[in-house]
Amino acid sequence: MTVLVTGATGNVGRLVVDELVARGVPVRALTVDPERAALPDGVEVVVGSLAKPSTLPAALDGVDAVYLAPYARTVTRFCELAAEAGIRRVVALSGASVGDTHPGSSGHGFAAVEKAVEAAGFEWTFLRPGAFMMNSLGWAWSIRERGEVRAAYPEAAQTPIDLSDIAAVAGHVLSTDGHVGKTYVLSGPEAISLAEMVAAIGDALGKPVPLVELSPEEQTAEWVGAGIPESVAGWLLGMYSETTERSEVPTGVVEELLGRPGVSYAEWAKGNVAAFS
Repeated sequence: MTVLVTGATGNVGRLVVDELVARGVPVRALTVDPERAALPDGVEVVVGSLAKPSTLPAALDGVDAVYLAPYARTVTRFCELAAEAGIRRVVALSGASVGDTHPGSSGHGFAAVEKAVEAAGFEWTFLRPGAFMMNSLGWAWSIRERGEVRAAYPEAAQTPIDLSDIAAVAGHVLSTDGHVGKTYVLSGPEAISLAEMVAAIGDALGKPVPLVELSPEEQTAEWVGAGIPESVAGWLLGMYSETTERSEVPTGVVEELLGRPGVSYAEWAKGNVAAFS
């Protein structure tokens, strides 16, 4: 079985390539920049992207399954071309925000991908991770330059997941049986507040990192000033407010599928300490 990995230069797709190679699965990688991807030996490379459907027929020819990166704008055309190429199996990266109707949410795009893939009749599996641990890299400049983190809702408790665990699940479901028609909601192994995340980064750095609590209005102003659309800022603040009142709960799916603990936030912080130094 040969698997086409779309978005093979992306944060998750690049790791999916490594997971499949480690499992001995033949991989074809679709990427706009093969040099930057630094793909492993033995991986077949096709230059292109989901954003350019004209590049897809060559990429799809002769493969059996697809890891589908979440690019909603052209998903209908992808499904048409994949069906024409005889693709049976599609594992699509989606998100836990499916069904979220807030204008700043990415849930609309995830829902469009799932709907199109299911309607096309593929043997599908949907992966729905929640917040990514790597989102904390947004604090890196403030920690390096100011020695602090500025955030509203410090007690908001989420269950962030490491990208390597998402990729490991993708590799597992693409290379084993029993996952067709399943939707897997993925989380990290623990609920952890923003304040606890900052403390974990401080522990990794070997020094305390203060968290300066902002009002929602102050946080919005800082985010908008940094280029984040106001609708996205509103969505994020709503999510933080909600998880202050009601902590997220780990789903346990990563542990169940992989038979090992998921990466903890403390482990992630130690592995990424250079970004905050």
